[in-house]
Amino acid sequence: MARLDLRRKLSILADAAKYDASCASSGAQKRNSSNGKGVGSTEGMGICHAYTPDGRCVSLLKILLTNFCIFDCAYCINRSSSNVERARFNVDEVVDLTLAFYKRNYIEGLFLSSGIIRSSDYTMEQMVEVVRRLREDHDFRGYIHLKLIPEADPKLIELAGLYADRLSANIELPRDEALSALAPEKDARVIRKAMGQVRLRMEAAKPERRDRIKPPRFAPGGQSTQLIVGADGAPDTEIMDRSASLYGGYGLRRVYYSAFSPIPDSSAILPVSRPPLMREHRLYQADWLMRFYGFSAPEIAEGSVGGMLDLDIDPKLAWALQKRASFPVDVNTGDRETLLRVPGLGVKAVDRIISVRRYRTLRLEDVGRLTRSIDKVRPWIVALDWTPGGLTDAVDLRARIAPHKRPEQLSLF
Repeated sequence: MARLDLRRKLSILADAAKYDASCASSGAQKRNSSNGKGVGSTEGMGICHAYTPDGRCVSLLKILLTNFCIFDCAYCINRSSSNVERARFNVDEVVDLTLAFYKRNYIEGLFLSSGIIRSSDYTMEQMVEVVRRLREDHDFRGYIHLKLIPEADPKLIELAGLYADRLSANIELPRDEALSALAPEKDARVIRKAMGQVRLRMEAAKPERRDRIKPPRFAPGGQSTQLIVGADGAPDTEIMDRSASLYGGYGLRRVYYSAFSPIPDSSAILPVSRPPLMREHRLYQADWLMRFYGFSAPEIAEGSVGGMLDLDIDPKLAWALQKRASFPVDVNTGDRETLLRVPGLGVKAVDRIISVRRYRTLRLEDVGRLTRSIDKVRPWIVALDWTPGGLTDAVDLRARIAPHKRPEQLSLF
């Protein structure tokens, strides 16, 4: 292979990393260099939650160590049989790039993943060495997200968690049998085992009040994973069930969803076209309902059609339209759990309503000041001066409150 300069390597390996959506920086340990020691910060003006229109975080230097790979996963652009331009950073290059970009205020941290070269252990060793040098040799205090290679030695995964703020191992596909067919070198059981190891180590790192010596921090930002949507035929309800089991079983901080995108010279068993990006968006909304609104995956599925979430309306509204007998809800007496199920009321709005109603009885106008759009909320609530009457059960209610034009999402490509 011709020798590539650093700029060309960066172009190739930054572009190759765009397929991984799981790069948010929430939950990082607070570190800073305001006392004159070290380089970087994760607080104050540190990690900026900057996202592209389709939800990708852009505040991190997001690269692959290499896009060479000995695995031949059918859905991956960097698979061994793919005809793409290859490049590889060495450890020093990644360290120098991270420090130089940070000092120039281009980035707030590092997101590092890699194709598999030589072996899983060798690749993981190289990645761990990058973060070790940043932390120990350069006292780098910015955010680091490291992708795990589940097949690597557990000792390497242990080291990774001591240096990185967040770890992630991608489940990739909702169905284990699909992963076996499309990625024969990968084993869903091995991936789950690595995730389980991370959870156990994170729990062991939580200090008890009576502990005199605090255990070393381990991946304080938690762990995350990614599911590819639309590559294996799994419906949305199955994807939500898988996500719910991952949250419950491994204490994940986030499950990310990435709409499958056809790649050149792909396998005949893969779809020839990508799913609507709105499908990915609806899954994120459903995920939010499970994490912050008290919904279970089966409840959200009640608003689906044929196992698929409605692309024209959000999943909470779809659920409410199926459960009209549960409405309207009195904003002056309803408990928090019930108010969170009202379409148009978010977590902040509900908390404001509960806070304000201690001092006054809420009118519809008051609710309008606490929410973004009272039109979406009106059919589902009762206030001092408002009752929806027959509006809640109106046959054309969906047409009245559903958006007339579906918002367009920008493509990653």
